Amino acid sequence: MISYETRYASNPETVKKYDTKALRDEFLISNLMEKGKINLTYSHYDRYIVGGAVPDKTLKLEAIDPLKADYFLQRREMGIINVGGAGEVEVDGTSYKMGYKDALYIGSGAKEVIFKTIEEDEQAMFYLNSAPAHISYPTKKVSLADANKLELGSLETANHRTVNQMIIGGVVTSCQLQMGMTELKTGSVWNTMPAHVHDRRMEVYFYLDVPEGQAVCHFMGQPQETRHIWVANHEAVISPPWSIHCGSGTSNYTFIWGMAGENLDYTDMDVAEITELR
Repeated sequence: MISYETRYASNPETVKKYDTKALRDEFLISNLMEKGKINLTYSHYDRYIVGGAVPDKTLKLEAIDPLKADYFLQRREMGIINVGGAGEVEVDGTSYKMGYKDALYIGSGAKEVIFKTIEEDEQAMFYLNSAPAHISYPTKKVSLADANKLELGSLETANHRTVNQMIIGGVVTSCQLQMGMTELKTGSVWNTMPAHVHDRRMEVYFYLDVPEGQAVCHFMGQPQETRHIWVANHEAVISPPWSIHCGSGTSNYTFIWGMAGENLDYTDMDVAEITELR
């Protein structure tokens, strides 16, 4: 079963007037992981698609109406990260075993994508990001061990973290999609601090490893006009190009970042100084 919803782009001046419900309705994605389903959110920011596939046994990816395509990846590329038990993704007859936190890049033109759970008592959960693509690049698996790792921050500033760059230049060749996973160390709660904006690409944060009874406060908005959204485990937040994107948890946690837009330079960003945030 596959279902989808559409989210439209918003003007920052309009978002300033949103109450809590409107803010959550516009930017929070909370129904990603439902057993036996593929749930997708089609965003008008860079035509980005965010989704979750939780196969009881198998689930096949089908084209949705907004794509006006014969098959899902006819004009798109996709990144997948398994956030559950052992699974498998079959791409045009080739199978890729996916352990916990393993990633898979699928290039444009792949016609058949099937998600599988290997063990009934260890549910695979696939987190999906997809963006338009103009060139077909090879499908490639990237395990967590294969990622390009950056050690950033410190315990003193509560943001000691490992950034695992997984679908990014130097690891995987893509058209515009980039994905990775940031793991916070015990005692650290702040991600992506100092915060930044990148006007030429949008981004989505997906939160995982959030302990039961804990939560993350995700900050968004323009640097001088910030807002916040409380986020639970396996929820995601859409970040417009004009918005900062950072969070602080009541415990350490992990988040997957995915982005698309005009520029593939990971450091292409405008830093918002901590003392200037409002």
